[in-house]
Amino acid sequence: MKKSLLAIAFVGIALVSCKKKETTTDGMDGVNKDTTTMNHDGHSHTSENSLDWAGTYKGTLPCADCEGIETVITLNKDETFTHKATYMGAKAGTERTTFEDKGTIMWHDGSVVHLKGKDTDVKLKVGENKLIQLDQEGNEIDGALKEHYVLTKQ
Repeated sequence: MKKSLLAIAFVGIALVSCKKKETTTDGMDGVNKDTTTMNHDGHSHTSENSLDWAGTYKGTLPCADCEGIETVITLNKDETFTHKATYMGAKAGTERTTFEDKGTIMWHDGSVVHLKGKDTDVKLKVGENKLIQLDQEGNEIDGALKEHYVLTKQ
């Protein structure tokens, strides 16, 4: 009987000691505010080690003086990337202008990729099948165009 109670108490303590960090969403777009959780072994789960982040992401980002920036980013498992940005309808009378770059990925806090290339220097939050462009300080872009700073996995 004592062995049974001791075993039950040990299992109870083990379950209580498993830590899981709460994640919350902002209700608008379902973006996790904190993507780190702890498993029962005490190892953290992050976008980097828990999501299938490698792949090609596409979207059209806002542009101050054109119709939009058609953007294609490919993240590779070897922590390299390619980035293609096409400025659509830039100023009257000009044609589409395309820039291409490649470089390396740096991870920040397991949920943000920092793409550094010859001309590229951008931070993106990695979510389930999406990348969210961040400002240079690593904060999500807020405001009326917020939902336009999301690239979806193809």
